[in-house]
Amino acid sequence: MNPSLIEEVTAWIADDPDPVTAAQLQAYLDADDEAALKPLFNGFLQFGTAGLRGPIGAGPSCMNRAVVGRTAAGIASYMKKRGMTSVVIGRDARYGSEDYTFESAEILSGAGMEVFILPRPLPTPVLAFATSRLKCDVGIMVTASHNPPQDNGYKVYIGPEADGIAYASSQIINPTDGFIASEIAAVTSLKSLPRGTKWTILGEEVITEYIQRTIKLAPRPGDIKVVYTAMHGVGTETIQRVFNHAGFATLILVDEQCAPDPDFPTVAFPNPEEPGAIDLALAKARDFGADLVIANDPDADRCAAAINDPKGGWRMLRGDELGVIFGEWIARTHPEGSMGNSIVSSSALRKIAAYYGVDFQEVLTGFKWLAKIEDLAFGYEEAIGYAVDSETVNDKDGISAALFLTQIAMDLKRDGLTLSNLLDEVWDRHGFHGTEQISIRVSDMGAITRLLASLRSTPPREIAGRAVEGIDDLAAPTNGLPPTDGLRLWLAGGIRIIIRPSGTEAKLKCYIEVITKSADEADLLINELRGPLKDFLSK
Repeated sequence: MNPSLIEEVTAWIADDPDPVTAAQLQAYLDADDEAALKPLFNGFLQFGTAGLRGPIGAGPSCMNRAVVGRTAAGIASYMKKRGMTSVVIGRDARYGSEDYTFESAEILSGAGMEVFILPRPLPTPVLAFATSRLKCDVGIMVTASHNPPQDNGYKVYIGPEADGIAYASSQIINPTDGFIASEIAAVTSLKSLPRGTKWTILGEEVITEYIQRTIKLAPRPGDIKVVYTAMHGVGTETIQRVFNHAGFATLILVDEQCAPDPDFPTVAFPNPEEPGAIDLALAKARDFGADLVIANDPDADRCAAAINDPKGGWRMLRGDELGVIFGEWIARTHPEGSMGNSIVSSSALRKIAAYYGVDFQEVLTGFKWLAKIEDLAFGYEEAIGYAVDSETVNDKDGISAALFLTQIAMDLKRDGLTLSNLLDEVWDRHGFHGTEQISIRVSDMGAITRLLASLRSTPPREIAGRAVEGIDDLAAPTNGLPPTDGLRLWLAGGIRIIIRPSGTEAKLKCYIEVITKSADEADLLINELRGPLKDFLSK
């Protein structure tokens, strides 16, 4: 075995606070199993689109107490250099989340910080709200959101202004993530750091206030049947309280998926966007004659919906369709503030904003960028993330989005209309905007790097028989946005294709947008593109 690897592993074992992961590494070391050790020591987990995320396991490349402890120590060092003194920590119900919460609390308390902890596993939006409500300098959420069951993660929020950025209780961006990463890298020994035991477990007051603030989005409750699934996550209790306090009928729960379960037993991936993930919810909707289906992801910061479309029965709304519904409704009823979406989202919101005379901004992928838009009236990303009340939660919030969507559906129902009718009105005005996402899972992230490098060095002249009329390298932007890894291709016929690596999973993502006269025409065009694009990206 490589001597430098042996030295690195031995040092890590000596400093690991968890005897389980330390013993696992020692067993690999004793067996001279370099193949098992190398992926565990492939660099320290880095902040991606939504914080740290990775598989639970031993070593610096996985989520474990040692990695979390060093991260907390780095955050504490970052805080001290900026005069920050307070932090609030929340968690979901995944494996390891409680351990990582209290590992962080011990390190941050030992560093002299005032530490608050949410009382139980709760949605990420509640943590984001608590960061603001308690006027904490930092918020930490232990969650891997919609990632596979074997993963966990760590989101970091900054309460006040820091590093020249008006954070307003939103997720960290560059250069803050780099500063924290540097402080983490400077931690030489976790076991030598002082550990504290002083923290405050919060009561119900913060959760109750979040609920009271959120229900203001729905002042006109009515008779509407909503089926809800928490996707085995932590959303059920909070969303039930929100709907009940708002005055809507009790949600019809998908019983098999309503309680937190870190194994996510009924789904291949705990993501409402994945094929089959909401099949149980759709079956329930048919049985109960429901008006609407709503799904949260496991930490309830994202919201998906399904409708009974008169043209073809129950179907999922695409993330962009839901973004159009929210954007149209907000611009129509309160045309104030700014709207924004990520670069991979549909171009329809820009047109809606222009129609109503509302300011619009486009930002990089990741809600951390949308949250920096001043006076944000509505922001969304196509991956079913929506901010419909940024004053309460300056981040995506699947609970408030669910309630607001229900209010829109109820208002339309009173007028004899549906969400489908609202979408049709927008498409009649701006053209039908058809969108599709292609995701290709990879075992080697290097394959994505090589593909993008190849596309940059040898740009394609055509894709699916359509000429490539232009390519924008998002790593060298010309529109004022920060650089990011990815390419935007323009094909003949006004077709837009964006190719980028996922910031949260081992995936290559491809986003297609076509603008046509009808949904049928868009479907035909996307079907023409789908197969050749998959083949092109899988080479």
